[in-house]
Amino acid sequence: MGNLGVNYQVRRYLGMDKNADLPVSVSEWREEAKKKMSPEAWSYLEGSAGSESTERGNESSMERYRLRPRYLRNVENCDLSSEFLGKKHKFPVALAPIGVTSIINEGAEVAIGKAAQNLGIPFALSTVSSKSIEEVAAAVPDAEKWFQLYPGKDPDVMKSFIRRAEKSGYSAIVVTVDTTMLGWRERDLKLSYLPFLKGYGLANFLSDPEFRNLLDKPPQEDIKAAIMKFSDIYVNPAFSWDNLKEIVGLTKLPVILKGVTHIDDVNQAFNLGVRAVVISNHGGRQVDGAISSIDALYEIWKNGDIKGEIMFDSGIRHASDIVKAITMGASAVLIGRTYCYALAVAGQRGIEAYMNQLLSELNLQVALAGNSCIQDLRNGEIYIKN
Repeated sequence: MGNLGVNYQVRRYLGMDKNADLPVSVSEWREEAKKKMSPEAWSYLEGSAGSESTERGNESSMERYRLRPRYLRNVENCDLSSEFLGKKHKFPVALAPIGVTSIINEGAEVAIGKAAQNLGIPFALSTVSSKSIEEVAAAVPDAEKWFQLYPGKDPDVMKSFIRRAEKSGYSAIVVTVDTTMLGWRERDLKLSYLPFLKGYGLANFLSDPEFRNLLDKPPQEDIKAAIMKFSDIYVNPAFSWDNLKEIVGLTKLPVILKGVTHIDDVNQAFNLGVRAVVISNHGGRQVDGAISSIDALYEIWKNGDIKGEIMFDSGIRHASDIVKAITMGASAVLIGRTYCYALAVAGQRGIEAYMNQLLSELNLQVALAGNSCIQDLRNGEIYIKN
């Protein structure tokens, strides 16, 4: 663990890296992924809301925050472990929930789960997956699994999803609240492409007894009707704090709230019993011109009066971004689009190769900044470049 980054470099330089045929830089992973994917799937993965300024801002805002390394410290053994959700984890990262990943790679949800299991990091299964809650759980029994819930219009279906996740061994419920309707995504509109309407990402609905009770015929007899019913109840523009309170009360699993950037929303979530909050703008896919996630995290961190656990996503491209988020109080970061590039390039092997690169870079970044463990980062200094 102490020399994770150095060991990776040595293997690579000596020609001993079994994944030497795969990319190293994020930009190269992205370029290779685009070659592998259909224009429709690529636009869905890469596109964001409106002018896409929020996505650009997520990355450009990261540049404004600078680290000041400290030296003459013993960093020979650099410990990357971090505590979140009440337990110690090998690394301060998890794989974010990404919907309809089967348009990127067939069997994607199982590949993601197996990669996470092998890496020893948590992953979150999306509501809109092409393998069901139970299928994924059976394929990766030893992985730390979170179930991501899009709060829909039908409470019985939502309750059924939670019960199924509990029964299948998922250890947390991630409630995503920034998608009460789909953002304005010009790339998808231009191609007239929404994967759900093609039948992708519906496994949890089509296998759910409460959802099937809403249908006049079984899905296999009238898939178009099932898709239209899904479209009717998938998201809920009326979802409110009262509804969130009900969800928290439905389960003994820790509830993670994902998708807020305002400190008042963070504190309200903790008041309702939410275990952790992910500061996130959905990778820029929902609100055009929104505050960057890292700027929101900085504001919340500087407030200094947070009564719960903070996580972070949106804009992570390098290990330095992870370090900045942790220095600003995040217990963990969620990796999103970038692991999907790797999924497109080489499936499970691609995810494991990319994440090993990122974690090796993180090991070097933490140590070279003068820290022997992740906890040391929380005593570090962040400067803002004007």
